[in-house]
Amino acid sequence: MGTLDGRVIIITGGARGMGASHARHLVAQGARVVIGDVIDDAGEILAKELGEDAAFVHHDVTSAADWDTVVATARETFGAVHGLVNNAGVLSFGSLADTTPEAFQRIMDINVTGTFLGLRAVAPVITEAGGGSIVNISSINGLLGTAYTTAYTASKFAVRGLTKAAAQELGPAGIRVNSIHPGGIATPMTQREGGDSAGAAFARFPIPRWGQPEEVSPLVAFLLSDESSYSTGGEFVVDGGITSGLYFS
Repeated sequence: MGTLDGRVIIITGGARGMGASHARHLVAQGARVVIGDVIDDAGEILAKELGEDAAFVHHDVTSAADWDTVVATARETFGAVHGLVNNAGVLSFGSLADTTPEAFQRIMDINVTGTFLGLRAVAPVITEAGGGSIVNISSINGLLGTAYTTAYTASKFAVRGLTKAAAQELGPAGIRVNSIHPGGIATPMTQREGGDSAGAAFARFPIPRWGQPEEVSPLVAFLLSDESSYSTGGEFVVDGGITSGLYFS
């Protein structure tokens, strides 16, 4: 028996990194998952690996039409939707002066508008199923600002705000909404965007290493399950202690 037996969960950005880890873990806990991503090859391989408990759909989170397709696929394939993991996101580094309006808007479109569209598309069908849970993946950059991440930090603070507003509005429908704030997790995105330069900093943190996606996925499952039945509008941090204090050399 798994903590998510019988649940149908949509996962965005699910083809690799944290999203793929979440898909594997949720299926291991008894869920059936619809994996959405723009990386079709990796998404299809993962769905095949997970077998009859998974389906892959090409999904651009900035497209309302794609959201309609993902929801329809979940209902047609598995009969209902009980949960959503808004995991898709992008990260980039750059000074405030060097960040173009177009680059800023791209990050906001994917990280914020994508989350909003997910809440809007999925909440009615979760209500129809009798309630459930939504998990928004924010970041420690949704709790603290860091230099050279103006757009990313703004977007992740916005995800945190969306989470709280949605928790207030959707609670009466039996839908819980929480945010997870990972930091220092080794994924293709973080390794590509400056991972090599982070090594020295990690030596100073309480847990002096990169975290792994598999260390975030159990928290995702907890928040999707009835084990977190009194938690909504909350912020859950998985960062090896990075945000626990100030670090002086």
